[in-house]
Amino acid sequence: MAKNLPAVFRKTPLATVETSPERTAARIAETILRFVRRIPESSQHRSRSPASAARKNANSAAAKSALAAGTLSLPPGPLGWVTVFPEMITVWKIQSQMVADIAALYGRKSTLSEEQMLYCLFRHSAAQAVRDLVVRVGERALVKRASISLIQAIAERIGFRLTHQVIGRGLSRWIPIVGAVGVGAYAYYDTAQVAATAIELFEREIVIEPD
Repeated sequence: MAKNLPAVFRKTPLATVETSPERTAARIAETILRFVRRIPESSQHRSRSPASAARKNANSAAAKSALAAGTLSLPPGPLGWVTVFPEMITVWKIQSQMVADIAALYGRKSTLSEEQMLYCLFRHSAAQAVRDLVVRVGERALVKRASISLIQAIAERIGFRLTHQVIGRGLSRWIPIVGAVGVGAYAYYDTAQVAATAIELFEREIVIEPD
């Protein structure tokens, strides 16, 4: 497939993405695993009005994500491909910190787990991959304990699901300014979705599945 691309594309990571989606998915999965295994510390404390405080935190995080993603996507053409993964990683870093902060506002700082972090970050974009991690039963949320191998398998499924987004983000670099605005807007929306999932989860009574 790569030899059918224009020469300028063959000299950029696009060729790698196009011809090796498995490699791209594996790289995304590895990055996801690093994030969920290192849950950020939070300086937030339990709030008397956690929903209101969480929404305020979410708005701030969404704005940061939009600014970071839009700025990193400004380089046009081939140079823009180099910033695709840094953009995703930067947004995920902001989002994972936001989830940790929201958990703290609800008094769930000490019980925030890899399973909950994975669920919050990717439920909106890869629902099928994370659907078994958290099961809603009435007003409760049953969080299932996942083995290392299961967490890795879920990360791999998410990686394949997001591969097309990587390609799309790379292509947007060929539309200067307009592409950056679109990337920033999506990062804002994406972060807002993560926040909504986190708030919905921590609003409920969380029951951790016994070993």
